[in-house]
Amino acid sequence: MTAKNKDGAEQTTGGEYTARQIQVLKGLEAVRKRPSMYIGSTASRGLHHLVYEVVDNSVDEAMAGYCTEVKVTIHADNSVTVEDNGRGIPVDIHPTEHVPGVELAMTTLHAGGKFDKNSYKVSGGLHGVGVSVVNALSEWLEVHITRDGRNYSQRYARGVKETGVTDLGKGKGSGTKVIFKPDPAIFTELSFNYETLSNRLREMAFLNRGLRIVFEDERSDNGKGRTEEYHYEGGLASFVEYLRGSRQPLHPKIIYFETKREEAEIELAMQYDDGFTENTHTFVNNINTHEGGTHLTGFKAALTRTINDYGRKSGLFKKAEDGLSGDDVREGLTCVLSVKVMEPQFEGQTKTRLGNSEVRGAVETAVNEHLAIFLDENPKAAKAIIEKAVSAARAREAARKARDLARKKSALESGVLPGKLADCSISDPSLCELYLVEGDSAGGSAKQGRDRSYQAILPLKGKILNVERARIDKILSNDEIRAMITAIGTGIKDDFDLANLRYHKIIIMTDADVDGAHIRTLLLTFFFRQMRELIESGHIFIAQPPLYRVFKGKQEFYAYSEAEREEYTRRLGNGKTVEGAKGISVQRYKGLGEMNPDQLWRTTMDPETRTLLRVDIEDGAMASRLFDELMGNAVEPRKLFIEKNARYVRNLDV
Repeated sequence: MTAKNKDGAEQTTGGEYTARQIQVLKGLEAVRKRPSMYIGSTASRGLHHLVYEVVDNSVDEAMAGYCTEVKVTIHADNSVTVEDNGRGIPVDIHPTEHVPGVELAMTTLHAGGKFDKNSYKVSGGLHGVGVSVVNALSEWLEVHITRDGRNYSQRYARGVKETGVTDLGKGKGSGTKVIFKPDPAIFTELSFNYETLSNRLREMAFLNRGLRIVFEDERSDNGKGRTEEYHYEGGLASFVEYLRGSRQPLHPKIIYFETKREEAEIELAMQYDDGFTENTHTFVNNINTHEGGTHLTGFKAALTRTINDYGRKSGLFKKAEDGLSGDDVREGLTCVLSVKVMEPQFEGQTKTRLGNSEVRGAVETAVNEHLAIFLDENPKAAKAIIEKAVSAARAREAARKARDLARKKSALESGVLPGKLADCSISDPSLCELYLVEGDSAGGSAKQGRDRSYQAILPLKGKILNVERARIDKILSNDEIRAMITAIGTGIKDDFDLANLRYHKIIIMTDADVDGAHIRTLLLTFFFRQMRELIESGHIFIAQPPLYRVFKGKQEFYAYSEAEREEYTRRLGNGKTVEGAKGISVQRYKGLGEMNPDQLWRTTMDPETRTLLRVDIEDGAMASRLFDELMGNAVEPRKLFIEKNARYVRNLDV
């Protein structure tokens, strides 16, 4: 439906969606030459990004009110189908480009209905690169469309159309089905990870209340495959309940509201629990803004002000002037904030921080209003929330002196650094590495084997405190944690300052056994909860010591897996013998201390030969829930996790 504007030109009204609404921003030719510019990498992350781009289009239809179900299927050959019951991509001829709308969307970068605000008021896919990039990076892609009572299809190969838009006859309903197979000439990794896709699709279902997402994986050794369905009428409230996991809520009713303002549509759900960590996640147009932004700033300011105002008004503080800090009021909070913005402005290192200044005020006003109403109407819950925050404030004050001791003052003040730290001589942090080593024995080998100019060693005695179950005062009273904080230099939580980082590589080096894995998990829990920015900025690594030394005479190899051990055994036996035959010996390393300094250097610490795994956060919400399952107080979730994943364990020493 069209109407004349004041200048006499035609403009679209209502929900009409035709090729006229697809506006062109230009070009696709460079995508295959430089794919990482468009999808981040040609490894696993980029591979999964292809699926996200296609699903985003379907979710945009859902946000616009035209789609209720999306189905994603991974086929046995690692091709993927994404199908929705939306309006269907237009197939009529574009008025200026003179090609069908679907062909324009599939072959032109930044061409799509989401650039026309009459078709999509808000869009998540606008943050991405579009289905045309998926087409360009696929060995082949087919699109099937049902709309206006007809079925259509078109096929492409590596971004080039193989057929025109073909009319297949009468069709019922409406929708779009995209089937694609990632190009092996582009991607170094071609196998989709079920859990990675499952987490993302579940998140999208939470963020879009009522949308049904069906995920089917046809790949399976037993031929049965598996199917999951994500459908949450509770929306963000269900998301909060899911993220809270096994922690017990302080108040049974989840605080929830949604409101539409001129600056943004705002939806928020939050609940306090008996834990000590904050678990806040923010989204803009379904995009995970893990770097925060103006919407998060507005939420934090309103939360602190509203709870303090209620506490003073209700006489819950001992003195009228008493107040709670932001850290105090966010302890034990699980919160999801989702805003929809017409023209989002993204900033930050990964373009996931919202910069729209007007959104801060809108969120702050909305939270002030709706949270105040909840507290007034639920005095029992309000009292529990404030009592917990007051308890957090007491712990914070008790920890102040310990925090001051742990805070780095100057790299030149050697007395401030922990005595057991064997520091490096170079002062440029970008060149320096800190090894966190399990035990004094391994620490001694590492100190002897290292390059003293740029490698520092900090031995850790035993297992550090599980920070998932501890408040800040207890955390900062732990000697091993205090030594780490002092050596690293950044401070923790709200005192964290990346500019004070003393080593740009912080490397966790533990034994290749069950205890070593537990210590590694405790350290990762500490970094995730107290120094998350170190992970997000790519400074945390895991060393990969060898599992075996395979040797015969003067020949020796170090194996990092069972397959490598078998390969080296065959090599030393000329492909015919097994270990133990003709002088072939295999040494199983159960601890780093079993290696002499020279071996530890050559296998695990020498930049020319070592393997380091960088720790990244792909999904902060799901990572937080996993740490709660693994390290929280409840036993049952941990038992279920072990039962589900036990079959993946290798080299278990009992």
